[in-house]
Amino acid sequence: MKGRILLVEDDEVTREGVAEFLTVKNYEVVSAEDGEKAISIFQNQVFDLVILDIMLPKADGFEVLKKIRSCNQTFVLMLTAMADDSTQIMSFDEQADDYMSKPFSLAILEKRIEALIRRSHIQHNKEEWVYGEARVNLSGFSATYKGQDVDIKPREIKILNLLIEHPGQVFSREQILDKLWIDEIPFDRVIDVYIKNLRKKLHLDCIKTVKSVGYKYESEV
Repeated sequence: MKGRILLVEDDEVTREGVAEFLTVKNYEVVSAEDGEKAISIFQNQVFDLVILDIMLPKADGFEVLKKIRSCNQTFVLMLTAMADDSTQIMSFDEQADDYMSKPFSLAILEKRIEALIRRSHIQHNKEEWVYGEARVNLSGFSATYKGQDVDIKPREIKILNLLIEHPGQVFSREQILDKLWIDEIPFDRVIDVYIKNLRKKLHLDCIKTVKSVGYKYESEV
């Protein structure tokens, strides 16, 4: 699979056509026909990219974009019939990452998606993550604190990597288990132990507990 895409489009023909095309191109596509549904889906799942129309029922594309940016930097491509300069400028001011006007070419859309997901992966695959005096080699599964080696488990680094890839996004214990465990699923409270160890070993105050929900990473504490 090349990536997970949330496709937000109220026009059924366009939505189903784009979803079918991208599925054939080996993307996993989740669709939403209105803004409220898009926000609900986004808050409970992880995506590599959001394709977002502007003129949506219940909550327009700008409302959805603001909601996404309030907690997350997932790449967003605006795909809309509104081609005027002011709408495009407003989209980029609200931190959209790309903009395409309808009618559009599916082939060009695919290339835009490839470029955005490539940027996303480059951004997320930096080998070394540094926070305070902690340094973590995300691909080498090693870490130091104040220059001293830290005894850290690969699973702890995987949990850390998941959180820092999605700053501001809250993950429940069940979501973390679903994403990182492929063998026997342990009791969900094991996540609390891993988080406790990460905080203690690396002195991380950037991993926040969200009461009754789960955990999130805040890049600016």
